[in-house]
Amino acid sequence: MANKIDAYLTEIRELQGLKNAILCGISVRKRDNTAEFFLVTDKTYSAQEEDEARGISERYLPAGFSARVKIVKRVPDAQIVGDKIFEFVQRNFPAAAAFLERDCVHVEMLSSGANFYVDIASGEQNLFSSGKILDEISKYLSSGYCGSFYGNVRIVEKAAPDLSILEEKEEEMEEVVPLEIRRFPICNYKKIDGADTYEQLTKAVYLADCLNVEGVYTVCGEVTYIEEIKYVKHNDETGEDLEKTRFSVSINDGSGLLRTTYFPKKATVEKVREIKSGDKIMITGTNEEYKGSRSFKAAKINFGEPPEGFVPEGRKSKPVPKFYHTVFPEPYVDYTQSGLFEDLSKPADLKNNVFVCFDLETTGLNNNPAMGRMDKIIEIGAVKIVGGEIVEKFSSFVACPEKLSKEIINLTGIEDADLVGAPEVSQVLADFYKFTDGAILVGHNVTFDYRFVSYYGEQCGYLFDKKQYDTLALAQEILRGKLANYKLNTVADYYGFSFNHHRAFDDACVTAKVFIELVKTKGKLS
Repeated sequence: MANKIDAYLTEIRELQGLKNAILCGISVRKRDNTAEFFLVTDKTYSAQEEDEARGISERYLPAGFSARVKIVKRVPDAQIVGDKIFEFVQRNFPAAAAFLERDCVHVEMLSSGANFYVDIASGEQNLFSSGKILDEISKYLSSGYCGSFYGNVRIVEKAAPDLSILEEKEEEMEEVVPLEIRRFPICNYKKIDGADTYEQLTKAVYLADCLNVEGVYTVCGEVTYIEEIKYVKHNDETGEDLEKTRFSVSINDGSGLLRTTYFPKKATVEKVREIKSGDKIMITGTNEEYKGSRSFKAAKINFGEPPEGFVPEGRKSKPVPKFYHTVFPEPYVDYTQSGLFEDLSKPADLKNNVFVCFDLETTGLNNNPAMGRMDKIIEIGAVKIVGGEIVEKFSSFVACPEKLSKEIINLTGIEDADLVGAPEVSQVLADFYKFTDGAILVGHNVTFDYRFVSYYGEQCGYLFDKKQYDTLALAQEILRGKLANYKLNTVADYYGFSFNHHRAFDDACVTAKVFIELVKTKGKLS
């Protein structure tokens, strides 16, 4: 097979516009005996060369098959290649990544491909020479970009590291449980589109894991929403506006939700129209990236369902970090917490448990990946209650890859400049996971913020599977008939607490004070 691919690429590369082309994949459609060859080039190619490439491709197919070619021009720059190298090492070689910063990766672009260098201190070279890390990086780059990629290490002087911190990082790396891609068997398959491989017909990826998958894969679950949408597409060749159909589909497999768009073929549109909420279907497709975000792109739909009685298996979380790395909690001092004449008796439920009251500021309201691209966390604020008293605070901005909207700036007072240099969400959530260890989570309308923490925590390997209490629900139960509404500022006003609303730490702090008062009034939690 390898010899046949080499022979195929030798012919393809005789075309000037495809002289450095790579073959990224072949997609076979058995229903019409066609195969699409996916080629990547770094040069401008003509329509004639595209047609010649199609002819070459067809010669490598079995009799009776016709060929199509999809050619993408992809020319990376040094910044893109450097970012890809750094991300690849972080994802696949955590021990080496602990010693690597982005500034240590340098790329020299060539006419075809690139040379890259990794700056390391003397004594660290074994990390990169063992395990063939440089070879794996080269192979990874060559799979997506044209040309050859060669890597080397450069020994440089670095500031002497804090050995205690490095030892701590090594210990934590040994304990990390890598996130596996979970799958389950598909039952009762019934064809609408079909699939290209046997695995796509018989194995489904958990929706909670699907955005970490590379290549073509299948998901399967119950339809929770489906809508047919008409739209108009302009045909540049004929000048006509053609009415087209697409379907917006959401499914749930018990581990997560997925919302995607499916563009039907003429032969499948009527069958897809028969699908309704509650039906079990399978969707095959790939992940695509846009402006730093990943989403699932549907290609084929069929009927299929999880096994009878299917219960998603749990996934192990990373262990609680031994140390704080980025956000360091501080003691909380509030001399108004207990006055001389205050009744200091507190319910046992309040004194015998540890609580973390938290609040987030985000770029928007979408906390459900099934409804489209998730909004980002831009600030986390929290306080810890021990023995019925607020004793510790946790607060941090979070880096955001996109500009804040005027609405968010006006609402929170947070501006883009405030987030420059802020730690990444993965760093903040690792420390927040440690801060919440052994605690019950509390928030005002807690489900809203918890979904953000749960989603982004899971992306980092931290599962915030903790008991929760909602001060909104408690206020509705305890203060019924006493308030016009149960918004946080209204409840805080009732108890005489003033605060800077719509800032994470201030909201978290007043939520904690409200929580204490509500539990004291009720006398217990359950």
